[in-house]
Amino acid sequence: MKIYDDKHIKNVAIVGANKSGKTTLAETMLFEAGLVKRRGSVENKNTVSDYHEIEQERETSIFATPLHTEWRNYKINLIDTPGLDDFIGEIASTMRVADSVIVVVNAQQGVEVGTEIIWNYVDRFSLPTVFAINQIDSPNADFEESFKSIVNLIGKHAIKIQYPIIVDGAQCIIDVLKMKMYKFGPNGGKPEKLEIPEDQKELANQLQNELIEKAAENDEDLMELYFDKGTLNEDEMREGIKKGMLNHELFPVFCISALNDMGSGRLMGFIDNVAPSSADLKPEQSVEGNTIECKSDAPTSLFIFKTLYEPNLGQISFFKVKSGEIKQNDKLENSRNEEIEIVNQLFIMDGKNREPVEKLCAGDIGATLKLKYTKTNDTLRTKGSNITIKPIHFPEPRINKSITAADKNDEEKLNDALKKIHNQDPTVIIKYSKELKQQILSCQGELHLATIDWTLQKIYGIKANFEQPRITYRETIQRSATTSYKHKKQSGGSGQFGEVHIKIEPYFEGMPEPEGFNIRGKEVVDLEWGGKLVFYNCIVGGVIDTRYLPSVLKGILEVMEEGPLTKSYARDIRVMLFDGKMHAVDSNDISFKIAAAHAFKEAFLNAKPKLLEPIHEITVKVPEELMGNVMTDLQSRRSIILGMDSDGKYQTIKAKTPLAEMYKYSTTLRSITQGRGSFSTKFSSFELVPNNVQEELIKKNKE
Repeated sequence: MKIYDDKHIKNVAIVGANKSGKTTLAETMLFEAGLVKRRGSVENKNTVSDYHEIEQERETSIFATPLHTEWRNYKINLIDTPGLDDFIGEIASTMRVADSVIVVVNAQQGVEVGTEIIWNYVDRFSLPTVFAINQIDSPNADFEESFKSIVNLIGKHAIKIQYPIIVDGAQCIIDVLKMKMYKFGPNGGKPEKLEIPEDQKELANQLQNELIEKAAENDEDLMELYFDKGTLNEDEMREGIKKGMLNHELFPVFCISALNDMGSGRLMGFIDNVAPSSADLKPEQSVEGNTIECKSDAPTSLFIFKTLYEPNLGQISFFKVKSGEIKQNDKLENSRNEEIEIVNQLFIMDGKNREPVEKLCAGDIGATLKLKYTKTNDTLRTKGSNITIKPIHFPEPRINKSITAADKNDEEKLNDALKKIHNQDPTVIIKYSKELKQQILSCQGELHLATIDWTLQKIYGIKANFEQPRITYRETIQRSATTSYKHKKQSGGSGQFGEVHIKIEPYFEGMPEPEGFNIRGKEVVDLEWGGKLVFYNCIVGGVIDTRYLPSVLKGILEVMEEGPLTKSYARDIRVMLFDGKMHAVDSNDISFKIAAAHAFKEAFLNAKPKLLEPIHEITVKVPEELMGNVMTDLQSRRSIILGMDSDGKYQTIKAKTPLAEMYKYSTTLRSITQGRGSFSTKFSSFELVPNNVQEELIKKNKE
């Protein structure tokens, strides 16, 4: 294969809401470039990008799939991405290596919630962006409404390059950059290039003037030229559009029918002629603060943006060459662990197809197999070059499940498989909770979870059980209590003896020191599960030797690790040890630990104990007309509504909701909003549980 330099490589992410036509567009672009002889389709399960069995089974993209085309002396690397926000991790990693983005918008729906979620990532990276309004030949298509929805999303920086019309029953596209009309046959393909009809010239001229003004705004020299001539030629417009895209202040809008191959060739031509390459983008800064130049003669640095496990191949690592060049058998250093990796094999991937190459230059995307010490987000670099590329920040998980192997003999096999799934998709988090005594799997939603389950069964041959995790309740007290306990045990020889008198109180930050006690010492314990234990030594006259105080504290902490109500962690309590007794022979550490534990437990149960539950702050974005249903559902979950904001045709609802009520919220929201709602959640605080809920939980614990 021909080797392309950094100025002739374009890396383009194809993104958009589910069912907007991204995979079909990618397939059509490969066909237009001659890389495939026959176009596959999602329905026929034979597209290049949706090659995984689960994607074909569900007829939707789940993985971000790198592809490539060669078009008019340029190499275009395409990455076809999922449209469902359950797989937002795939989109986040793609954004990190794309030079520009095509946002596909369904002409029948306009901008959807999925489009908005993805746009937030595009906007965060300020990536040059083209909007492609797809399915313009559908009977229900509405180009103008779709364009308005784009303007509502991104503002007046959206500018029409094209608009569709029907002439003599044929689908046509007016292009105001070329000032030509493209007329397509019933089966699409190469169009007939014609002059713009008389009845469209006024509108086309008006749109071209708007485009010229927008293009001129982005460069002082072009602005002067525009003032001198009153216009710009096509090359000058292209230059201005490119600068506007780089400034994230101009967003060209095209119209296409990916299914019927209308307008995709013109869109590819625009990518070649106008869309920026990696070399055009602002240079990145490394973690160390150094500038990473996208040049082939610079020190080599590769960024691993994606890891994939294929049953027959093992680990595939996808990378972007950020600087320098990579050749087969090169030795590079991993910046995270300083291990040396040998890149034994070098490929360009088109779905499942591998094409070996000898070399890849700065700005290009490639893949290699079986790296030993490297995972997603790692940097491979020329040894001594001191380059670490800034990592991808993946979104926080939204749902949690406890996971166990259905067959206990598969536990080790399950753990190995989950490690691979996490390495492949960092939005899947696996942690063992010491508190809950459960292995917790966290991911983006119920559909994401179903995909993980499918992978475990079909790829790794493991049946797993997924259950609602136990809730991380906390226990505390609401008033003071005083008690004493004597531990005495005699069984021949040395016995055990320890007696303690304690007072406990609720603790809060900034409270005054306890009155009526002779405070000899104070220890503040920051509990690893949150909150504090404040322990006061108020012993007078040496009735308990100071050497036993650590054992008293240890006994109290052991009870706090398994609270008296539900065996949940206890927090925010202060304890005054003010009296006791010891025996010259029988007293020892274990005696005082046991005495303290019993005394603390008894005092705790007498101090109006209360359960605290984790409260999460939830932000829900829904179409305005569905807000009532969402509000009703939230209120049924004991939510406290914090506020609502209007956002175009959407409403954003902020609420505080108990974690115990969030189970399967992802599925419920998708159901009541027909998939048009989205949400995010984060831990807020621990708050008091209602009495009826507390009684039920205590009853369950006793059972």
